[in-house]
Amino acid sequence: MLIRTQDLWKIYEMGREKVNALREVSLEIEKGEYAAIMGPSGSGKSTLMNLIGCLDTPTKGDYYLNDKLVSQMNDDELARIRNKEIGFVFQTFNLLARATAAHNVELPLVYNGTESEVRKRKAREALKMVDLEDRATHKPNELSGGERQRVALARALVNNPALILADEPTGNLDTKTGHEIMNIFKKLHRQGNTLIIVTHEHDIATYADRIIYIRDGAIEKEERKKN
Repeated sequence: MLIRTQDLWKIYEMGREKVNALREVSLEIEKGEYAAIMGPSGSGKSTLMNLIGCLDTPTKGDYYLNDKLVSQMNDDELARIRNKEIGFVFQTFNLLARATAAHNVELPLVYNGTESEVRKRKAREALKMVDLEDRATHKPNELSGGERQRVALARALVNNPALILADEPTGNLDTKTGHEIMNIFKKLHRQGNTLIIVTHEHDIATYADRIIYIRDGAIEKEERKKN
């Protein structure tokens, strides 16, 4: 089992009020699975994504990633897990404006001290996986929105992470480009990657094999594709 959460809660204190952003979330996701977390704005789906991505810690409950109890880790340990185990794809791409596509892809390897030649080779391989090796020397302002998201996806892949976590990956793209990006996700899943996408768009969620619906901080229901 790649991901297992047990009775996860996230409570925010807003002055005298307590807001239950997540309530009693228990969830399992297997290696190689393709899941979508779906819900309206304010449902708790982004909070759950932040916990799964080790960007935040739960108020109570346990979270295991690759059999490691990450919910009890300190900030330094969480940073190592994020760099080694998780590839992130964000709606806003989060690329360095002055860096080439290849250098943007290399960044996770820079942070973990990988030597230069290995970084360059892995960046080329990751760009090839998203059909963008011919744009390696271009900067973000020379790329279309879809190409920028492919660079972000290559950066997520470069460390060969256990999990690719995408937050509204088509949110800044037109419909046609969004579906092109989702087809790349589908290809990556066929190659054995574990994918979780967070979205409020049902047509994007249907690319996944399993949809987990979040409402008012709790899992409301799940749907699985029939084989």
